[in-house]
Amino acid sequence: MGIALSATAGFRVFLPMLAAAVAGHFNIIHLPPDMGWLSSWTSIICFATAAIAEIAAYYIPFIDNLLDTIATPLSVAAGTLLAFSILPLSGQEPIVRWGLAFLAGGSTAGTIQLGTGLLRLLSSKATIGTGNAVVATTENVAAVTSSLLSFVIPVMVALLLLILCVWVVARLFKRITRRRPL
Repeated sequence: MGIALSATAGFRVFLPMLAAAVAGHFNIIHLPPDMGWLSSWTSIICFATAAIAEIAAYYIPFIDNLLDTIATPLSVAAGTLLAFSILPLSGQEPIVRWGLAFLAGGSTAGTIQLGTGLLRLLSSKATIGTGNAVVATTENVAAVTSSLLSFVIPVMVALLLLILCVWVVARLFKRITRRRPL
């Protein structure tokens, strides 16, 4: 879940932060005590405001390319923070947690942000900025969808694994209890 939200930070920096803040506030996810600030109303309001401003700014041609220059390091930071707050490593030393969060979350977010930034730059050059609205809309849809799915898919996978385990146990039990003729 943390890596999925981190990857989403590559599309939009503040949408997955907002999703994590809301999920933490309503106890959908458990945040470690040192990350409790993420689920506060102050954080939710700040991330919501920043997400709206970020979404709007990406629809302005050439401003979106300027925004990418600061969005790339911000996406790495957001991805690292999201991975740090959600990865189940609470017993580890903080430096180990931050290192793993940077490797798993920050690098994922940075890679996706670099790819989308290059796509937007190519779109700006090829369409003189007019095609960037399509790119921005696609990225917004991807960011919202990925943020929501990052909470749903782990639950679905857990349920599927549970169903698979029950099915395997039932098949084994049936096979063991089946009587064979002598």
